[in-house]
Amino acid sequence: MTKQDIKIQLASGLEARPVAMLVQVASQYEASVYIDTEGKHVNAKSIMGMMSLGLDTGDELTVIADGSDEESAVEGVVKYLSGKE
Repeated sequence: MTKQDIKIQLASGLEARPVAMLVQVASQYEASVYIDTEGKHVNAKSIMGMMSLGLDTGDELTVIADGSDEESAVEGVVKYLSGKE
């Protein structure tokens, strides 16, 4: 299992389109990918789950992945949330 804490740096926060992009990024990997924030644990490959978090720019969360490509998965999701993709 690989984890990394991050502060969301997307200019538009995580509204519908950025959430859809995040789900696409997470879905590229074989590993299970989860987002933990404020006591909630949500599958990053689930658009409804991600929308339920109501995340915004500046919010802090933990990206967790478990599987054969977990390090790449965490790196890819963190890169997207950092606004570097």
